[in-house]
Parts: sequence; C-alpha cells; structure tokens
Amino acid sequence: MSATRRQILARTGALGASIAFTGALSELFAGTATAAARGRSGYGPLVPDPDGLLDLPKGFRYRVLSREGDELRSGEGKVPGNHDGMAAFGGRRGGVHLVRNHENRPTAPLGVPTVEGLTYDPAAKGGCTALALDRRGRVVDERVAIAGTAVNCAGGPTPWGTWLTCEETEDKAGTNGYTKDHGFIFEVDPVDPRRSGAVPLTAMGRFQHEAIAVDPWRGVVYETEDAFQRPFGLFYRFLPDRPEGGRGSLRAGGRLQAMRVPGVPDLSAVQEPGASFDRVEWADVPDPLAARTPVRHQDFGPKGITHAQKLEGCYWGGRCVYFVSSYARGAEGSAADHHGQVWRYDPARRRLTLVIVFGPGTDVQLPGESPDNICLAPSGGLMVCEDGGGLQHVYGVTRGGEVYAMARNAQNTGTPDKPEWGEFAGVAFSPDHDTMYVNCYTPGTTFAVTGPWHR
Repeated sequence: MSATRRQILARTGALGASIAFTGALSELFAGTATAAARGRSGYGPLVPDPDGLLDLPKGFRYRVLSREGDELRSGEGKVPGNHDGMAAFGGRRGGVHLVRNHENRPTAPLGVPTVEGLTYDPAAKGGCTALALDRRGRVVDERVAIAGTAVNCAGGPTPWGTWLTCEETEDKAGTNGYTKDHGFIFEVDPVDPRRSGAVPLTAMGRFQHEAIAVDPWRGVVYETEDAFQRPFGLFYRFLPDRPEGGRGSLRAGGRLQAMRVPGVPDLSAVQEPGASFDRVEWADVPDPLAARTPVRHQDFGPKGITHAQKLEGCYWGGRCVYFVSSYARGAEGSAADHHGQVWRYDPARRRLTLVIVFGPGTDVQLPGESPDNICLAPSGGLMVCEDGGGLQHVYGVTRGGEVYAMARNAQNTGTPDKPEWGEFAGVAFSPDHDTMYVNCYTPGTTFAVTGPWHR
C-alpha cells in the first residue's frame, strides 16, 4: 500500500511534495495509547485567524499561554525567546506541567534569566522555562527551570516524568564567551526544577544534540545529532549503568554507542519506503566528551560508521524507536536528496526500516516537507512540526497515509514583499489528549489548541 501527497492534494487543486509509506501507518502506533481505529482524514481547511497569530480548522481554538518579552510569573525576569522543544506532564488535580526549551545563542536578545542553583554557565543564554497549568488550562506559574545552557533545541521526556533538554552545540569554554564546555544533555524536573539542578550528563556525550527517546523496558536512551554539514550526524544509543531509571539515575554514567548499518555509510542513499536492514551494529564512541575531536569526526575503525544529514525528531512508539532526518541535499554532500525521512529501529530484531519518505518535489507554501519535532496524535497518526521554507505548518499524517494541515503560523516577521514565518516546535499533547501544545519559534509563542480531536 502506498499513498502520495500529490494524489491527495490534487483533489483540491493543490500540488506539492510527494510522500510515500511502507504499508499503513498503523504499524507505527501498535501497542500505544493512541492506536485507536480513527484518524482516517484531517479536520478540514484552515481558517484565517483574524488576529493574525494561528490559523486552525473550523471548530478548533487556541489560547496564548506565554509570549516572549512578557514577565515571568516568578518575577525572575522576562520570558526568553526562541521557543523550541517541549513536553507536557500530568500534574495534581488534572493540571499540566510544560517544560519548554529556548534555543538561545550568545547573540540572543532575550536569554534565560540566571537563577542561583539553576545555572550551569552564567555566560550562556539558553535553558528551559516551566509552566504550570490548572485543570482549566490557565497558567498559574511560569519560571526558570534551568539556565546557563546553550542552544537548547529539543530533547524528550523520560518514563519517570522528567525532561531531558539537549544542547545543539559543541562549543568549548573560551568560545563565544562561554566559561564551560557545552554540548551536553541536562535533566529537568518539571514540577520542582531545584530537585534536578543544572548538572550535565557527561557520559551521554558532547555533540550537537537534537532529541532523545527512552526505551521504557530496557532503559536505553536513543539520541539524534543535528549536523547539516559533512561529516553529518550520527544516531546514538546510551546504555545506562542504572537501566532501572529514576530521577538522577543517568548521572551514574553508562556507555555511548553510535549506529552502524553495514554497507550504508549515508542513510539518505536509501530511497525506497520499506527498505529494511537486519543485524544493525553499535560501535562504542571512542571519546564521548570529544576532548579533541568532535564525535562524528572520530575514527570508528575500518568498518566506519553511518551518517545522516539533519537528524532531528525522536520518539518511542510501541516497542520501537522512531527518528527523523529533516532533509538531505546532494549539493551539500548527502548521497541523495529528500525532503524528510522517518526511520524505525526495532531493538529486539536489531532491524532498521525506512517508514516514510517526503519529497523530492515540493511547494513550500503547502504542508508536508522538512519534518522536525514529531509526536503521536490523538487520532492515531503523527503530528509534525515543519521547519522548511515558505509558510510554516503543524501538519498531520494519518494512519492511512494522508497529509493534512493542522495549524499555520500567521505571524509574518518579515515584510510584505519578503515575508518570513517562524518554524513550529515542541508539539505535545496533554495526558488526556484533549489539548495540543505547540511553540512558534519566533516570535516566541506557546499555544494551547483545543477542539474536536477525537472526531
């Protein structure tokens, strides 16, 4: 079975990127809480927002929870900019806790305020903020969760209810004014950040981290590396010394390994959905701290290692881990072109499978290319944050393979003759699946979207 976005959009007279699948997408969600037999289509066309913030289908509505430049409710300073990865955790009495990354570089105008006991490097402007919502979805608290980190891009939740925030940089102390080395993962407690502090999980590697996913049965943490220049990034797994998990368990250390697919030095060369590789190997990383050489440049022996351009989103579904390559461009050194791939790795079978391919043809004004952050949707499909050219969308991929627009950023930060729309990031759902939370990267805005999700 296959479907193409071109065929689907042709029904409405719009043609854009193609998308191909290996079978029905139900295989992605088997055994998960969202694997109900629904989600066969989208929610209808997007309705322009009269306030010029967020376009949604009819019947859906949004609430702005937080916006860059506003005052934090804690009184610690202003809401930082560059909203990126995010996760939602259940709270007491039906409340929700959100942890939100801020991908701030040294030049960021609105950095995360430094707070005693929560700051790793006072010279760095990245970090996380935490929002507490009551059962009605109202913000009752907003504060710094970790500060003094750098370029906090994505990350992922743990089975024990914390957030792992990832630094997408490998700058060392003395670079860009930093006083400490960067490129680490940090654990953040969404309820009480002071219980986690600002301690780098050094054994998990120092590189351009993007996202993580935790195997809830084995305790293994999978990690993606977002590198768009050669040599491209790697897909990693971290074998913790305390696989039973729990808050602070990752500080005990472990072993970092990188994925090797025999005969496949570059994942972009694989173009056929359903292509599968057994006997995937894992090679120990020679120097996880990258004291002298970045990890992706290191010598992995005569067998080499497998690279991929722009490895980004990562999540656990059923008994497998899924990860995203946002795009690949031959002109930049990739083996082939694509506008997005989703891969599945089955640890029990040591099998890697290409599940979805986006592109290569695309119309950047339409949804369906450059996937970034990704999560399971209440409809039983995927919800994907787009990070490409032109208009930016949150788009859905149904269990049957249809691409549909869920949200469109209506905030033009450019000029009428040269418009610019910030990417979406951090898509996540409330524990009851009734609310979608998502960030607009710039201007930094956090939305809560409600409506007929189970229609």
